[in-house]
Amino acid sequence: MTADGARALRAELYALWKVERPQITQVVHEAAKNGDRSENGDYIYGKRRLREIDRRVRYLTRRIDDAVIVEDPPLDRSRVFFAAWVTVEDQTAKVHQYRLVGADEIDAEKNHISIDSPIARALVGKGLDDVVEITTPSGNRSLTILDIHYSR
Repeated sequence: MTADGARALRAELYALWKVERPQITQVVHEAAKNGDRSENGDYIYGKRRLREIDRRVRYLTRRIDDAVIVEDPPLDRSRVFFAAWVTVEDQTAKVHQYRLVGADEIDAEKNHISIDSPIARALVGKGLDDVVEITTPSGNRSLTILDIHYSR
């Protein structure tokens, strides 16, 4: 996991445990005072949300505890490794930029792709101007590496 990804998971954990959970607990407490809980929407929804929060907190805690956080770039920055930003050009001359990240950090809007994806697996270990052939679910692609960097 990248350092950015670890920070994001910790921020989510903090928001759930220290902000949202106490608020929902208060709502459930107030709703429970109103008597009949079987038809009390605040109580029913609140209890359900507390279970969801607790489940997510357990998951995040395990992920953070078990994560190997990669903070330093590799010694050989001329090659593609985990956490690299890679700029590639496909066979139609369209330029794409990807960041190779862990499974918890995948974000299509930010162009963060999983290190386990077909594109990332093909790029790992390659250098500038290398051409990689990739078989993806949408068909075969040929990508030329234009730039590799490890900061942003």
